Amino acid sequence: MPFRVDLPPTFTQRVRGLGEGEHLAGMWVCSGSPVAAEIAAASGMQWVLIDAEHSPIGLETTTSLLRAMNGYPATPVVRVPVNDQVLIKQFLDLGAQNLLVPMVDTPTDAEAAVRSVHYPPRGVRGVGSALARASRWNGVPDYLGRAADLVSLTIQIESATAVDNAAEIAAVDGVDAVFVGPSDLAASMGLLGQQTHPDVTDAVLRTFDAVKAAGKLFGVNAFDPQQAQKYLDAGASFVLVGADVGLMMNGARAWADRWVQD
Repeated sequence: MPFRVDLPPTFTQRVRGLGEGEHLAGMWVCSGSPVAAEIAAASGMQWVLIDAEHSPIGLETTTSLLRAMNGYPATPVVRVPVNDQVLIKQFLDLGAQNLLVPMVDTPTDAEAAVRSVHYPPRGVRGVGSALARASRWNGVPDYLGRAADLVSLTIQIESATAVDNAAEIAAVDGVDAVFVGPSDLAASMGLLGQQTHPDVTDAVLRTFDAVKAAGKLFGVNAFDPQQAQKYLDAGASFVLVGADVGLMMNGARAWADRWVQD
């Protein structure tokens, strides 16, 4: 007799389940290594972002990373490379339940992302779940009917234009959460590489206020511990505080500093 296959709670369901003042702490996986992904998932971090935008991570690699993380308590989120209907369909079908869509500047961009993650009549996602890992090849009961509750959509605000439009973007029905990217935001403000500049910090906090007013969840990327704490104190409910490649490079450089002779 076949057994019932259930999918874990989505990222936004998990965030909504937090208590007052609680947050989810996470890290990036940028290397494409299943070993790194499994270590991240087993580390105690509560969520792991697989980055398919700025890393050499494609569809097949994403599948391998999700499989490596399966069974651990950390929730995987996949950042797709672009707000593209076809790519989003493929990432969903390979089993990415939780998507982060970058470079959302306008409500129109957000609406396009929402349509891409939903089946008709609400959206335009192509129907191929019986052939895909998303439904565990039809092992998940009534996947098509329940898909809207099995997928979460977080959009990324990372430009001065997006900050100005934050309230309207967050208000789009189907946007579950907003993630602020200070690096590209700083660049768009003429402050390249200055993620902790007061003007950038102010823009992030203004985005938080707009998203909160819309009743949506919000989080941020912040590798600087003091900056991360500032954003958590401002109400962010999820944060990324490091990356696999950064940890490895920093550790390797520390060893080199200790052991390599000049």
